[in-house]
Amino acid sequence: MLRYPLAALFVVAALFPLAWTAVAGFKSKTEVVATPFQFFPEVWLWDNYAQMLADEAFLRSLGVTFVGAVLFAALSLVVNSLGAYVFARLEFAFKRTLWVIVLTTMFVPAIAIMLTSFIVVTQLGMLDSLTVLVIPGAASGAQVFFLRQYYLGLPTALEEAAQLDGAGPWKIFTSIFVPLSKGAFVVVGATSFLAFWNSYIWPVLTITDPSLYQVQQYLATFRSDRTSEMAMLMAGSTLAALPVIVLFLVFQRQIIAGVRLSGLK
Repeated sequence: MLRYPLAALFVVAALFPLAWTAVAGFKSKTEVVATPFQFFPEVWLWDNYAQMLADEAFLRSLGVTFVGAVLFAALSLVVNSLGAYVFARLEFAFKRTLWVIVLTTMFVPAIAIMLTSFIVVTQLGMLDSLTVLVIPGAASGAQVFFLRQYYLGLPTALEEAAQLDGAGPWKIFTSIFVPLSKGAFVVVGATSFLAFWNSYIWPVLTITDPSLYQVQQYLATFRSDRTSEMAMLMAGSTLAALPVIVLFLVFQRQIIAGVRLSGLK
């Protein structure tokens, strides 16, 4: 009987920061930091949201982040789904050894290879470009593992029937595995989109051109340059969170179904 109150408490605790951020965007710059704490503003002001929506730099950062997130999600789907199919269905030399290497990458923190990754992209001349945000990190051991587990659960009868008709590995992958993987693809795509949208450290290291700032990088710069405009910062943070919230609301059924079908909890 306690699970429902506990679940409600968890939901409130999870949503409170987002709710306060959204409401704080309607406060004046003095009221948002006033003590004692007051959740709702005395007078609801729309100016903060209006100014952020009129800020060309903020809108440009949203556009750059959205385009980059879509490209990153698409590239992640292509690379990781192909890798998962190879490890799930094909036989080749050193397959077990390579699979162990892929699994090992899941336990290496991204921060541990941040410096070497920066050196590599610097030598390749990728700094201050959208490619430095999209290409590194597209291949993910965790996503290959996720999709491989999903593929292992698909019936082999379909694959064997296609082989009898003369279909090769590529035809089998595109005609059978891809259509049957929509739920899993939504999970991988949404996860990749969210990871790109919320990234901060890597863009700060590799992007110095303000026209390529991602939204999180822009908000951090806004906070340091305009420390007294906390209400506007809250409004900008709320607007930056909306695409992710909409993404989850639109695909929540597919995400839940994909996780359930994959056998991973």
